[in-house]
Amino acid sequence: MSMDLITTNTSSNVASSSFTSSIDNTYKLFIFKFYDVNPATDNVGFTFQVNATDTTSYGVTMNTSQWLSGHSEGDEGSQQYEDGRDQAQGTNFQEIAGDLGNGGDESCAGELWLFNPSNTTFVKHFYARSSGYTYHNYNYDAFTAGYFNDTTAIDDVQFKMSSGNMDAVIKMYGVK
Repeated sequence: MSMDLITTNTSSNVASSSFTSSIDNTYKLFIFKFYDVNPATDNVGFTFQVNATDTTSYGVTMNTSQWLSGHSEGDEGSQQYEDGRDQAQGTNFQEIAGDLGNGGDESCAGELWLFNPSNTTFVKHFYARSSGYTYHNYNYDAFTAGYFNDTTAIDDVQFKMSSGNMDAVIKMYGVK
């Protein structure tokens, strides 16, 4: 698999990070890698949503699920389905890393894979995997997956915190 780096968004204290160009039929797979995502607000989630071609708002209908495995500094562990972080025909921004704190060690990193967003015949599938450290001293590995229940081409992707600003480095790659 050969990945071509298309663009890098390096953000400091911003409300969102958007990718509004180069998402087209040149590539069948887009991979977004995010690093050092740190919120300005304590106890928030790192989220994303897409924009369908020729629309003006991020709110494409999606169906999602999330699984989480974690371990605390107090030696407590868990594995669980996160039913409060899934959507059934929802249009909200989807959380892919949650409960982040605003301390220097409370951040996340990971990647989001978006499959064939220019296709106008089928729905668009995605999955994300993130590793984060929360405001309550808990390390986790989150798996989020789903699909956008729309056959319109997707040409924009936006990342943001559930509340407040963020620092982040997000790279967009194309895979043929």
